[in-house]
Amino acid sequence: MFFSIRDLELRKLPFEVELPPGQIDFLDPELKQNGNLHAAGQAELLSSTLGEIRIHGHIRVNMDTPCDRCLEPASLRIDSDFDLCYGPAEMATSAEEVELDDAEAEMGFYEGDGLELADVLREFILLQVPMQIVCRQDCKGICPVCGGNRNSAACECRLPSADDRWAALKNL
Repeated sequence: MFFSIRDLELRKLPFEVELPPGQIDFLDPELKQNGNLHAAGQAELLSSTLGEIRIHGHIRVNMDTPCDRCLEPASLRIDSDFDLCYGPAEMATSAEEVELDDAEAEMGFYEGDGLELADVLREFILLQVPMQIVCRQDCKGICPVCGGNRNSAACECRLPSADDRWAALKNL
């Protein structure tokens, strides 16, 4: 769904979409949509601005990605409200240095005469993915010696002793 500046000048545009997996490219081959993505909300052109678009609503989707500890599949449920603002790309490309206030620092930018809803949804989902994703809180991870998954089998491996070249530092 494309939000044109011309249409937004006339009225606010409501949207409600149900997107199956594969409709949005998340730019990360390991991050996969699991089931339909549901999003509903409204796009509007902010008055007394130079073409700023506000898109707000609610999104619900399940995502799958490898666990950061054991590499087994981990699920992430996103069920959240969103409120994002976008300005024309010309606003960001001025040659002079200027100080940004907090609102401008959180603004995205669009090129051309409008904004694609799929791009907005991709950005919000990527912002919601935590820095570390685990399959469960008590995940034991992978053994650094044999590479086995410690969640599925006990491992008897021992870590190699420390490098002897650094032994002198232990006396400090």
